[in-house]
Amino acid sequence: MPATYNSETDQYAFLPKQVNWENLLFYKKSLILYDLTFAFVQRFLQRGDRTIDQMLQAARSCKQNIVEGLSDGVTSRELELKLLNVARASNRELLEDYEDYLRTRHLCHYQRGDQRYDRLYKYCYAHHNPDTYQPFYRQHTDEQLANMALTLAYSIDAMMNSFIRQREDLFVREGGIKEQMTAARLGYRNQQKEIIQQQQQTITQQQQTINHQQQQITQLQQEIEQLKKQLYNL
Repeated sequence: MPATYNSETDQYAFLPKQVNWENLLFYKKSLILYDLTFAFVQRFLQRGDRTIDQMLQAARSCKQNIVEGLSDGVTSRELELKLLNVARASNRELLEDYEDYLRTRHLCHYQRGDQRYDRLYKYCYAHHNPDTYQPFYRQHTDEQLANMALTLAYSIDAMMNSFIRQREDLFVREGGIKEQMTAARLGYRNQQKEIIQQQQQTITQQQQTINHQQQQITQLQQEIEQLKKQLYNL
């Protein structure tokens, strides 16, 4: 949002409003994916497996960098874009881990057209509350949970890609916070110039009025003198 002048506070606002990440679907899905990953590694990976920490860190990094990126975006759009891209990269890393798990264990990776894929996609598309996924973490097989995680991860990647493009376009159009601060200063100066010009116009108009009134007074004085002469001659 460009710097705007608030006449009530007599101030320019150049800091954008913070985006509420809790309302963003890709954040909600990243939270679900973290919970799912936590349950998955506890059930299906052996203790001591380094993949456990890697998958948990990737899942956590995704959701945390969304939060940090949008928080820091209030003062730095450059940092916002950087952290959002880190979040997306972490999600892709986690996606790769789930694909590796299925491939190395010769499990099925559901594809479009598969009824299992279609059911998973429809469910993940329609449900964004982490609580609705909790029963699956205990009931589903590793193949089912891994495919659910992949469905969520693909969805997060697509939505984040679209969101980041929008934020990049916004940055190109309006610049970063430094540009907004410069615009605010220029806006303030221009506003001050407008006030001075208005005052000068008012002074000029008042001076013209005074000159006109003085002319009228002079004319009246002349008329009075003429009347006095006429009365004297009488």
